[in-house]
Amino acid sequence: MLPIRGLYEVAIPVRQLPRAETFYREVLGLEVGLREDRRKWLFLRAGGTAGMIVLQEQTGDCPTLHFAFTVEEGDLERAAAVLRERGVATEGPVVHEWIPGKSLYFRDPDGHDLELFAATAR
Repeated sequence: MLPIRGLYEVAIPVRQLPRAETFYREVLGLEVGLREDRRKWLFLRAGGTAGMIVLQEQTGDCPTLHFAFTVEEGDLERAAAVLRERGVATEGPVVHEWIPGKSLYFRDPDGHDLELFAATAR
């Protein structure tokens, strides 16, 4: 087995980089790490230096992806309220007994399925 300890980077295809940047920066609060204009890529920090989201503008169809951000359980209800205030439809929090944890689900402007996940004690 490889000693994998987590996930550091996720690349996300988007149709319009400025629109996606507005969502990820202004709605989710991610910070710019690096902007690469030549390739139309934007590296955003997710959780400080713990990981990154890379928005990659491309033409044509974008496959719909799913990924989750880790949050504290106490932040889920506030996150749901903030997202709804910004016009983002949410589902949850949903309790997952088998993990155990709670999730809040929503979509970005390109239709990617996003999740805020909070681990809970058994």
